[in-house]
Amino acid sequence: MGKHATHIVWDWNGTLFHDVDAVIGATNSAFAEIGLEPITLDTYRELYCVPVPRFYERLMGRLPTDAEWLVMDEAFHRHYTEHRVGCGLAEGVDLLLEGWQTAGHSQSILSMFGHDELIPLVRGFGIESRFVLVEGRTGPSGGTKSGQMVRHLAALERVDPGRTVVIGDAVDDAVAARDAGAHAVLYTGGSHSRGSLEAAGVPVVDSLAEAVELAGALAS
Repeated sequence: MGKHATHIVWDWNGTLFHDVDAVIGATNSAFAEIGLEPITLDTYRELYCVPVPRFYERLMGRLPTDAEWLVMDEAFHRHYTEHRVGCGLAEGVDLLLEGWQTAGHSQSILSMFGHDELIPLVRGFGIESRFVLVEGRTGPSGGTKSGQMVRHLAALERVDPGRTVVIGDAVDDAVAARDAGAHAVLYTGGSHSRGSLEAAGVPVVDSLAEAVELAGALAS
């Protein structure tokens, strides 16, 4: 992998890992614990945003208190752990990762999912060797990805941010890419509606195969 080879930073949840059913299931299970009405996937995709307390504000009409946020966050992650068991990689991921690597390009994962949980998940799917770096969140949950993205790219000595494309399912992925000096492609298979993603002003695609194709063109 050369100094200026094209690099992809993959998001995990909702992108490589097709867990949208687990997310909506965990969200509604957590809501039931605190007296909120369940929501549909379409509603989730229209309203979801980060920092996550802002998402709850859109649902509740006010920001949750610090105490409420802690309860909501703990409930979501507890239920998500149960729901994610039946989830797998997005369609065609194995071949896409293999093809990108075989073509001489590099790739990494940067996720807001907890690092200690992310590593065994990636390893369990047998794809860890496809990546030069796999990083998850190490601090409190619910925040944005920008600072972590800047640090992630800085840790990759032979990667040029200008030749890097972030592929994710959230507007926050595009913001993080911009703040790190990288490109972004957003994928409709995860947490946001197409309309929400298009507001970010970057290319939006309906398949990861399209995302990879665009990544090669954007960073060429």
